[in-house]
Amino acid sequence: MTLLPIFAAVALLVLLIAVLKAPPFVAFIISALAAALMLGMPLAKIPASMDHGIGDLLGSLAGVIILGAMFGKLIADSGAAERIAESLTRLFGQKRLPIAMTFTGFIVGIPLYYNVGFVLMVPLIFSITYRSRLPAVYVGMPLLAGLSIAHGFLPPHPSPTALVTQFGADLGTTLLYGMIVGIPTLLIAGPLFSTTLKGIVGTPSALFKPSETRSEALPGTLNSFVCALLPVILIGLATALNYTSGLPPEQKALITFIGNPTIVLLLSVIIATIALGTARGRPLGEIMESFGAAVRDIATILMIIGGAGALKQVLIDSGADVQLASLLRDIPLPPLMLGWLIAFVIRIALGSATVAGLTAASLVHPLVVTTNVNPNLMVLAVGAGSLMCSHVNDSGFWMFKEYFGLSLRDTFRSWSLMETIVGTFGLIFVLILSLWV
Repeated sequence: MTLLPIFAAVALLVLLIAVLKAPPFVAFIISALAAALMLGMPLAKIPASMDHGIGDLLGSLAGVIILGAMFGKLIADSGAAERIAESLTRLFGQKRLPIAMTFTGFIVGIPLYYNVGFVLMVPLIFSITYRSRLPAVYVGMPLLAGLSIAHGFLPPHPSPTALVTQFGADLGTTLLYGMIVGIPTLLIAGPLFSTTLKGIVGTPSALFKPSETRSEALPGTLNSFVCALLPVILIGLATALNYTSGLPPEQKALITFIGNPTIVLLLSVIIATIALGTARGRPLGEIMESFGAAVRDIATILMIIGGAGALKQVLIDSGADVQLASLLRDIPLPPLMLGWLIAFVIRIALGSATVAGLTAASLVHPLVVTTNVNPNLMVLAVGAGSLMCSHVNDSGFWMFKEYFGLSLRDTFRSWSLMETIVGTFGLIFVLILSLWV
């Protein structure tokens, strides 16, 4: 009987978001309330359970996500992202332009949230397209694949960061595994797949003429790369040092403190504010206004994460998580594949990768708790499933279609297939990695 209320709650969530176009936070709260009532929770305990779920998940993530948004905004506004793209393009040359675009998308995608990175990079793609006289989809797809993989696999992006918390994974280890899984997936979905897209010719808007930004007005190459990758460098170093034996407890405590994601991002914001902002003559007040805009932009994602926390907590407090774990264990699929499949199905129904990942996490969470599955790999498996089969209910699908001036058929042939390749090979490499860790 436990499955029926859970399926009904998820179906209600799909109905509210996909059909009635309700705000995702409201849809999560209504679905959590419905699940609690159907699961027989005492009325007096329902509000407290939902509040606990919202606060518990947001409490550990709000700082990371807000600081991450501020950091990404600074990387974008300063021109560091454009300098990275320009440098990689010059390094690889026109013959290897898809490789340059691949690494541009991946590196820029680490600090930038997906929609910001998409809007920022599309004019750059067309600027390169005009100079190289190559098809825009062929040039742009590897870069967008890099953005997508960073969005689905790598902290500090909202969905993988939230999944790390939900599954009790380690952020540094997940980031390392995400790199191991993400890079070969990217090479397949980016430069390899783009070779099949040379025949797709779009009609982009005249808005996307080559950029008039003077190269000398951009920050330096080393400055741009170091600032953009600083969170990864700090988290990676802290994770590696924590595995070093023989360190005194005081040093271990200091490394753990500095390696905390909130501290890492705070340090990154401070350093980048100086290196990419005030040191280059940008007024501090202007930077702070930009930070304020970044926080406003991220509010919706925070609310979605909070709503997902309410649903998860209801399943735990009602005891449904234990019964659900027992039922899921009986399904003849490995846990990682099951997590991927659940996220995949919800992605098709709802469109949003973030909502799909967080909803799947609420359902898969008890399986992670009661089995010996690696929680870091479960983050990546669910992330891969949440990227599958982008279609007409996904805003990214329409952004790509309209920016590149494509038909629906060509958008399915390029964008939707790229996302499906990312999700499929992401799972394959997660399963391979699971044999070794």
